[in-house]
Amino acid sequence: MPASPSTARAINDRLALRLLQQEGPLTAGQLKQLTGLSRPTVADLVERLSAAGLIEVAGEAGEQRRGPNAKLYGIVAGRAYLAALDVRTEGVSVIVSDLLGRVLAEASVPIGDDTGTGPAVDQAVALVERAAKEAGAMEAPPREGVRAWGRLHTVGIGAPGLIDPATGELRDSSGLPAWHRRLVAALQERLPQARVIVENETNLAALAEQREGAARDRDTFVLLWLGQGTGAAVVLNGSLRRGASGGTGEIGFLPVPGTGGLPSATDCAGGFHSLAAAGAIVALAGECGMRVRAEGGGAEAAEVVRGAVALAAGTPGADADAAARFLDALADRLALGAASVVAVLDPGCVVLGGEVGQAGGEMLAGLVDGRVRRMSPLATEVRAGVLGGGAVLRGALLTARDRAQDELFAPPGR
Repeated sequence: MPASPSTARAINDRLALRLLQQEGPLTAGQLKQLTGLSRPTVADLVERLSAAGLIEVAGEAGEQRRGPNAKLYGIVAGRAYLAALDVRTEGVSVIVSDLLGRVLAEASVPIGDDTGTGPAVDQAVALVERAAKEAGAMEAPPREGVRAWGRLHTVGIGAPGLIDPATGELRDSSGLPAWHRRLVAALQERLPQARVIVENETNLAALAEQREGAARDRDTFVLLWLGQGTGAAVVLNGSLRRGASGGTGEIGFLPVPGTGGLPSATDCAGGFHSLAAAGAIVALAGECGMRVRAEGGGAEAAEVVRGAVALAAGTPGADADAAARFLDALADRLALGAASVVAVLDPGCVVLGGEVGQAGGEMLAGLVDGRVRRMSPLATEVRAGVLGGGAVLRGALLTARDRAQDELFAPPGR
């Protein structure tokens, strides 16, 4: 059946908005050419979208051209503001952007293990408030002593742990700080007018690597997260897979040889986590003769791997030999997890993500690739992630932007 006039208008409007998002400001003539719509139809949709406050005149196409068609129309970036949070066990990072995803403010705060739940939540909320104010996404208080963040439309949060597929809420997880769940509730309370979305950090990293990073040409792949801890995200035929309980990709619990034990339902020690988490990577480097610090956080592990890559590619010597031994041993470990995923899912591509995956670059990815090819008959390419730890924030922002645009660009009355 042919679309009704109102449905046709809605389809045309969304098409034009998507083109303006992708291409930037366009003239009415360019919109006509790109959409295939008639000149009167384009003129009508420009008038509708302008009246709705979604597009505005952003300049002119050129001095040699005059008249209505020479005006450049662009999306009103300040129509809504977005916030993205990366919530980790050791702190919080936040960025605030406009509707087009242009970052206007960013900030972070460390939160120690000895910080109580209430103070930790207060620190994180204050951080978001400060960034929102800096970005101009915080309205003036309606009365003395009352703060309002009325211009924040959508907040995307990336956090470790399981997301309940039925409710979309962060579930209680052993080993994770209690303030994580409290923070989500606190932001929802402080932002009653905004949509607050929480997603597993590794899933967001996979989204970012697919849209802007190492997996841009793949609609099926697995991202192996290598940072403070381990995780995996599964994307099949363009769709993120979460599983029946939201636990798809909890690869830290994968039983593997070489750990001296088995994981339990409440502790991933003895699983793949014991081989590939940050602490295990730093310890492995020391065992291979590299000079390392005792700390084993994500940043330290990434620095060790980055240093090993530089040494292994540099002047031959004792340090270079130790670095090569370390990278070979690390590749052996990572291949266990990657080959297990490949045997079950046959994704065709595994991306080594997180701070460690980015630090290892093509050298570490190549070592793991060779081992996986020897261990599995299934053709698989192993790639290095390019966004590193920043992929979580980027994925959270992309998610927030998509949700906000879906709502704002929707036809009236939907």
